[in-house]
Amino acid sequence: MSGRAQLMWDEAVTGYDFGPGHPMDPVRLALTMRLVEAYGLDRGPDAVEVVAAKAAGVSTLRLVHREDYIDAVRKASADPKAADPVYGLGTEDDPAFAGMHEASALIAGQSVGAAEAVWRGEALHAVNFAGGLHHAMPGGAAGFCIYNDAALAVARLLELGAERVAYVDVDVHHGDGVQAAFWDDPRVLTISLHEHPRTLFPQTGWPEETGGRGAVGSAVNVALPAGTGDEGWLRAFHAVVPDLLDAFRPEVLVTQHGADTHFEDPLAHLAVSLDAQRAVAAACHDLAHETADGRWIALGGGGYAVVDVVPRTWTHLVAIAAGRPIEPTSAVPEEWRHEVYRRTRQGGPHRMTDGRGTGWRDFAGDGYDPADRLDQAILATRRAVFPAHGLLP
Repeated sequence: MSGRAQLMWDEAVTGYDFGPGHPMDPVRLALTMRLVEAYGLDRGPDAVEVVAAKAAGVSTLRLVHREDYIDAVRKASADPKAADPVYGLGTEDDPAFAGMHEASALIAGQSVGAAEAVWRGEALHAVNFAGGLHHAMPGGAAGFCIYNDAALAVARLLELGAERVAYVDVDVHHGDGVQAAFWDDPRVLTISLHEHPRTLFPQTGWPEETGGRGAVGSAVNVALPAGTGDEGWLRAFHAVVPDLLDAFRPEVLVTQHGADTHFEDPLAHLAVSLDAQRAVAAACHDLAHETADGRWIALGGGGYAVVDVVPRTWTHLVAIAAGRPIEPTSAVPEEWRHEVYRRTRQGGPHRMTDGRGTGWRDFAGDGYDPADRLDQAILATRRAVFPAHGLLP
């Protein structure tokens, strides 16, 4: 198996563009790639290998999506006025645009290509920060997501022969589409840490959602109180994810790193810093090595502070996957800040940190406070799923 990391990238993924004023601004993708290049992560003997995979074809898309839905996307892609809202297309969240099918299938193809490269041993780690579009359902678009590349990557791993795949989603929104795709499949463990469904779209992801009849315990949901910050977010992650991955022993770990948990994000209500996001990316890397022989596929996701947060978070993710982590206190390259101004007329951030610490109290070691809402959320999840994995709550 190659120890080299792959970065799945085709500039054409920036064609995934819902139009002016939509929060999912493709400039976040372009600025991330330019920051990766500014740090030289794509150059040198230990560089990440930049690979452009082909777009996912219909037969691949059908691993997750219904054929009538794919047809509806293609029709809306050719004529946006023909978008059918029955399929979630042409809505405020998911307006139709020319070339929508092609751009969406290209992003899906990068995640499927990442899965193939890791499974076949061509790379140990693979990153597609344009992916992580986890809300798309088998028969409909939702939440800015047309094709569910994350679910397609998992489905492709199963098709190639994987018997145990773990999916960990730390986006601020519940990973509902991936959970739905594998609800009845005990081969796939889906873990989602997200803002509580009482206060955020898609209003799912309750701890009681634990999987279908033949797969109880295969869906794991940690519903975090609005306002949760770094210490609580890290406490919840470490109270749930490592134990479950150690018990499940996946052959591949797939992770989704939506940057919208950040305190500057305009669409949600958590208060997580860039530094904590980096710490979770590093933890996912380590967990892949501890539980999945190092096989790790890392995806992007949400994130709507498109200048200040998303490019830095995902550049840290790429650097960690490449084995060349960036010191958080390092200065952001001046050439990149010029690029930010050229594209957005905004000033870019100066350092790769928010200046926050990444300490957290261990749930098992330090005990829990029954009056604390975060600890209540952690305990609800552990009680719901830990016994199904032979673990004590």
